[in-house]
Amino acid sequence: MEPLGTLLLLLFLATSGAEQPRDSLREELLLSPLPSGDVAATFQFRTRWDSDLQREGVSHYRLFPKALGQLISKYSVRELHLSLTQGFWRTRSWGQPYLQAPAGAELWVWFQESVSDVDKAWKDLSNILSGIFCASLNFIDSTNTVVPTASFKPLGLANVTDHHFLRYAVLPREVVCTENLTPWKKLLPCSSKAGLAVLLKAERLFHSSYHSQAVHIRPICRDASCLSMSWELRQTLTVVFDSFASGHGKKDWSLFKIFSRTLTEACPLASQSKVYVDISSKGQEKELLEVSPAPLSVHEASVQGDRRTYAVYDLLNPGLFNGSRSLNVQLKWKRPQDGLDLAVPVLHAQRYVSGYGLETGEISTLIYNTHPYRAFPVLLLETVPWYLRLYIHTLTIITKGKENKPSYIHYQPAQDRQRPHLLEMLIQLPANSVTKITIQFERALLKWTEYTPDPNHGFYVSPSVLSALVPSVIAMKEEDEDQSPLFASLFPSLDGSSYFVRLYTEPLLVNLPTPDFSMPYNVICLTCTVVAVCYGSFYNLLTRTFHVEEPNRGGLAKRLANIIRPLLPRLAGTKLQEDSCVQCLLLTSRCS
Repeated sequence: MEPLGTLLLLLFLATSGAEQPRDSLREELLLSPLPSGDVAATFQFRTRWDSDLQREGVSHYRLFPKALGQLISKYSVRELHLSLTQGFWRTRSWGQPYLQAPAGAELWVWFQESVSDVDKAWKDLSNILSGIFCASLNFIDSTNTVVPTASFKPLGLANVTDHHFLRYAVLPREVVCTENLTPWKKLLPCSSKAGLAVLLKAERLFHSSYHSQAVHIRPICRDASCLSMSWELRQTLTVVFDSFASGHGKKDWSLFKIFSRTLTEACPLASQSKVYVDISSKGQEKELLEVSPAPLSVHEASVQGDRRTYAVYDLLNPGLFNGSRSLNVQLKWKRPQDGLDLAVPVLHAQRYVSGYGLETGEISTLIYNTHPYRAFPVLLLETVPWYLRLYIHTLTIITKGKENKPSYIHYQPAQDRQRPHLLEMLIQLPANSVTKITIQFERALLKWTEYTPDPNHGFYVSPSVLSALVPSVIAMKEEDEDQSPLFASLFPSLDGSSYFVRLYTEPLLVNLPTPDFSMPYNVICLTCTVVAVCYGSFYNLLTRTFHVEEPNRGGLAKRLANIIRPLLPRLAGTKLQEDSCVQCLLLTSRCS
């Protein structure tokens, strides 16, 4: 037995000494006072795994969620991006978002070249994600799925960008609630038990102006040489709190005021856990903000064409919790800022429907370029349902009163009840200009089974997607990836002169010709009433048995005689006239 025990010991030591797949977790929270006075909180949890999920035999999962890992391996997913959003990001009031998402549910996936049937893999994948996140992603089908040719390029490591392996869909009607937040938190290594995730209290998160949670999975380079690949999972959550509603008109805020909780410790599995507070100011307003407790370090970074200053709180630093067991970051304004000027973003857009009646209409999109002297192109993606029949010959693009011809255009017409319209255009935006894009459409008449339970509410149209390399107003410098915040590394800038932006417009709500669904109910009620009355009468006549009874003659006199006859003994000794009268009545009754 000794040689066998020695052999087992050697095998155990060899296995334990072998190099295991390395994984890491980095978490951060960014608190940003918005120009409108609201407060934006951006959570980001980054799980990185130095392993090849596409290789068969991967069964041990430590930090990376096993449900998502098996999904990537089974369906040969190259990239997966899912967002669930409630509300709309107001770009002109809140500034440029770090990672904007459209209202409702958005899903776009890149598949590997080894996938033979992309449509089947897309359908199965959306159904599985629907069960994982308790969302209505199972309603994604061919009527709301498109294949963009240029708008959604891979964000991670990719050698081939054949758009036939890309699928994109939006469900603008999707409502986000606690049922979607709970499975999202369960994907975190520490769940909501420790670290920054303890602040994710559903009662506070959903009592806000804007709420967006997302999952981004992509392959990245493991090192600078990029000879091997790693998988990265980013779970982001952005919330905008109305400080005026919660703070009685004051802009001062704290962690306890907006989350009803404070931070006590970092996630034990996290290699980095930091809280960033945006204390940037312009001009002479350097002493405008006061943060407490005093930060141990301050970091400057170039984010979206602007130089930002952040107060950094490292939860892994033992000196942060000296003197107290919790961290409650507070920000106070030294003087009221009622007249604070709003910084207009360089690129923003809006969209609306015009026209009257329920037959024809027009979709208008306004794109603003507020850069004082730089022009840049923007890639516009329009997805319109099949029941809005576009007149592509009415497409007009006007900039500064002149026609603006796109340098690239791709249009795929819709097929009734099969696929939507797809329109992609590359438009040049002159400096300090407004570009208006209009296209007319005709409303189709649906079948009565195709209407929603609330047809008078209207039908939603997916928002437009704008992708552009926006020129920077200031000179930007390259940041070290390990030192820079995570929210600045999802869309890294290629150089210091521009940065990538993806924006979404408002979803549209269009009314269609809707029949009066109360008329069938009235007809059914009237028909049932008539049938019941007629059928009941005829059935009664056909099934009733009739009996003929002979009429009873002299009934009144006979009844009177029956009443008087018992009284005759008592009336003995009365006058003869009365007796004769009675006898007369008796004789009359007998005769009858």
